[in-house]
Amino acid sequence: MENIDPVPLNLIGTAREPGRGAPVAAQHDPATGSLRPIYRKADRAQVAAAVHAAQISDWGNSTLAQRIAALSALRDQIATYSQDFARIISREIGAPIDFARTAQVGAALSHLDATIAAMPAALQEEELDSAEHRIRFEPVGVSALITPWNWPLNQIVLKLGAALAAGCAVVLKPSELSPRTAGLLIECCLSAGIPPGAVNLLIGDAETGAQLVRHGGIAHISFTGSTRAGRQIAAVAASRFARSTLELGGKSANILFADCDLETAIRQGTAHCVRNAGQSCNAASRMLVERPIYAQAVALTARHMHEIAVDLPDVTGNHIGPQVSSAQYLHVQQLIAQGIAENARLVSGGPGLPDGLTAGFFSRPTLFADVTPDMEIFQTEIFGPVLTITPFETEEEAIALANATPYGLAAYVQTTDPVRADRVSRALHAGMIQVNGTSRAQGAPFGGVGASGWGREAGLWGIRAFQEIKSISGAAAVRT
Repeated sequence: MENIDPVPLNLIGTAREPGRGAPVAAQHDPATGSLRPIYRKADRAQVAAAVHAAQISDWGNSTLAQRIAALSALRDQIATYSQDFARIISREIGAPIDFARTAQVGAALSHLDATIAAMPAALQEEELDSAEHRIRFEPVGVSALITPWNWPLNQIVLKLGAALAAGCAVVLKPSELSPRTAGLLIECCLSAGIPPGAVNLLIGDAETGAQLVRHGGIAHISFTGSTRAGRQIAAVAASRFARSTLELGGKSANILFADCDLETAIRQGTAHCVRNAGQSCNAASRMLVERPIYAQAVALTARHMHEIAVDLPDVTGNHIGPQVSSAQYLHVQQLIAQGIAENARLVSGGPGLPDGLTAGFFSRPTLFADVTPDMEIFQTEIFGPVLTITPFETEEEAIALANATPYGLAAYVQTTDPVRADRVSRALHAGMIQVNGTSRAQGAPFGGVGASGWGREAGLWGIRAFQEIKSISGAAAVRT
């Protein structure tokens, strides 16, 4: 049995309780495969109690100044415990310790900074024509936050910070694979002065999340996870007119035109694909390359993929770690085998464990070339360090290939022609476009279209997701 921090208790109002439901499915250390201690999930009564605790919270009556102070204090708490967060994230999901510290924790701090900066504008009333015609932005109500394991701190902070900024009390249900990260964050919330009831924590699995989604006291559901689960949540929410924000899967295209800086584009593209062991929804997992540079691009990409190191999570350095679970590892391995069966050209990597590793859920960085849209590896989100390359002849074909999946989360364009960059960006069916390796600005809206979900997170747009819009005519605002 693996020696790991205990699973946190549920926080229901002021009460801390162990789960009273059935045990969760067996879990294993991603790096070794050793069994982790089994724990019980929250039962239906605990779910209802957590929703009730949020319903009677007074957080919605807090002032802008109080909310900014609380979230600023939370930011300080996360920074203070950054090493602890990094250690827990590394142990829970197998992220290399340096990556956990700089990227996983760093992203959470950056998103919280953006939320705090956006709060004055998000809570400011807007006037139409005169002070007697105005628009108010009010909290939507009790919000369920259902978060994934792949960015376990960052994804919670994106939702939690925005919800609290808007004045919504929340019930958080993190992934059953990363409950300890969520537990430490809730402790930081309480230390920051955010009252119990405003934040509630339920430890459990998909069944726990489903009970939370179905509860009539939930006004808004913010979910990050699979497209399949998102479709189910959308149906339940719609049946009772609850709001939902869904950040789902992706199969993002990276378009390389012949005039791009090829070496830079390949280096950045391969790194982006395999980052976090390929377990990011916006991974640039489909490389589309203009025919004149195709052979050169395949050779360069093979070299870069060959140079990607795979190692244990507790080893320092710039490498990738394992898939999070046996199920995720098998999913990646099955799709690698499928690519071979579909006669995609295996350029590097392939099935099985990387050299030097004999246990755990590690995948070999794998490159397929000559991939066509009818292949499953072109259409299916792999969520592992697997990159496909497809040639194109014209700009129109590149756009058609990029848009040829049900997903629409992100896309990437590499060209030195600014007019073409703008034209292609406008034609791509995706919520986020990055040109020539430019990072998204802090506070830029995060989210997609199609099977990648709806709604946006981060900054002002993230707060707006947790607000109702009320127009008032004939009564001037009372300034206090």
